Amino acid sequence: MSTELPPCPQCNSPYAYEDQQMLICPECGHEWDPAANAIDETTDEDVLVVKDSNGNELNEGDYVTLIKDLKVKGSSNIAKIGTRAKIGRLVDGDHDLDCKMDGFGAIMLKSQFVKKA
Repeated sequence: MSTELPPCPQCNSPYAYEDQQMLICPECGHEWDPAANAIDETTDEDVLVVKDSNGNELNEGDYVTLIKDLKVKGSSNIAKIGTRAKIGRLVDGDHDLDCKMDGFGAIMLKSQFVKKA
């Protein structure tokens, strides 16, 4: 073979081999199309995009306000509509936002119940 094949994008193994139009890694078993590889590099799949109830994109450090009264789990308190919170980080799970809210401290919220302030 005169052309040098690229390493595996998952495990970085230099032992990838060609099978028809696909490249295969013998160490981790990953298969990829080298022609589509140039397109994959331009799209960043690891970026978490979280949007509020109005469709605005939320980022860490943004302030949000509640659009409805919410019961706080583990407490008899209720977070009232219009209460402001600062987003600490965006997470992927049963909730979208780790926030700090005045009067409550650290709280986890779903993005469907907030709007960007």
